[in-house]
Amino acid sequence: MKTVIVSGATGNLGQAVVSKFLEKKFHVAGTIRRMHNTDEHHHANFQPQVVDVKNEEASAEFVQSVIARHGQLDAAILTVGGFVAGNISNTGTKDLITQIDLNFISCYNVARPVFLYMMKQRRGRIFLVGSRAGLDAKDSNGVIAYGLSKSLIFRFAELMNVDGKKEGVHTSVIVPGTIDTPENRKSMPEADFSKWTSPESIAEIIYDSFESPFNANQHSVIKV
Repeated sequence: MKTVIVSGATGNLGQAVVSKFLEKKFHVAGTIRRMHNTDEHHHANFQPQVVDVKNEEASAEFVQSVIARHGQLDAAILTVGGFVAGNISNTGTKDLITQIDLNFISCYNVARPVFLYMMKQRRGRIFLVGSRAGLDAKDSNGVIAYGLSKSLIFRFAELMNVDGKKEGVHTSVIVPGTIDTPENRKSMPEADFSKWTSPESIAEIIYDSFESPFNANQHSVIKV
């Protein structure tokens, strides 16, 4: 049975990814902030663990524990992140550091030990979550700290792919539009929800990409 790591397993996107891979008969190991009494948490193939992914040592220990338990690691989907608005005039260094910690350091701390193991294993897929604000500067107007922090995700993926492609380790960045979540509906009540993307559809795209032969032109940056 294949094994996948999902960080942020109790977030809106994380829950959808966990459900999709459990449905497909994977072992799923998920980082969570606190224990919740959910159906997925009682699933025989789900291993939830409270991990501070902003802590380098705790993240590495979690990854190693998953490898020790299952003897392999086929994929990692890293969904932890958060958003804050602000332009140059009202965004200070503290705001930047907070967003970089949340959106990049939390990703780097898990992805790094995953990548190093997959390089030795000589196969594996890593999925990071970017944003349109991180991909194109014109989309980060008014969300400067968020956009800058997410831009690091793309550079990090590029760096991993430089070495990873030699060993069959491929990293993709998922770039969603507005995700249809209760929080987004509450903050944008006048929006047209029909144009938003559901977490479930993103999870389906991630799974389909995992199962497809890697094509750098199609799978390095996946807009959804």
